[in-house]
Amino acid sequence: MYSVVRNVAVDCADAYGLARFWSGVTGRPVDPQDKPGDPATQVILEGGLVLYFNQVPEAEAVKTAKNRIHLCLRPNDSREGEVDRLLGLGATLLADRRNPDGSGWAVLADPEGNEFCVLRGESDLAAHPSS
Repeated sequence: MYSVVRNVAVDCADAYGLARFWSGVTGRPVDPQDKPGDPATQVILEGGLVLYFNQVPEAEAVKTAKNRIHLCLRPNDSREGEVDRLLGLGATLLADRRNPDGSGWAVLADPEGNEFCVLRGESDLAAHPSS
């Protein structure tokens, strides 16, 4: 017996707004049935995994500590270009763990403060496979 991960749930203050951010991050659309003001909104990723955004009362939505679980993204191109793109979408750089040899990652936060990492991209790995 085993379980299959169906979705990753994110409690938030603005379900539709945060889903739109993550739609931009992943290049996948917000569910067409969802609209601004809906208490729950989802983005369906390739392969069927769902990012599920659930609006909770404001006091529960305010992030006050480091995430214990977070997403790690591998860009299809370069990490540097993706970090710049995500900052343009509204992310914030929290910690720069990138190293001169090309290894490492960048820690960002989405507009509601949820942390996520950007790993080396596919082109970075091709250029420096051992670092």
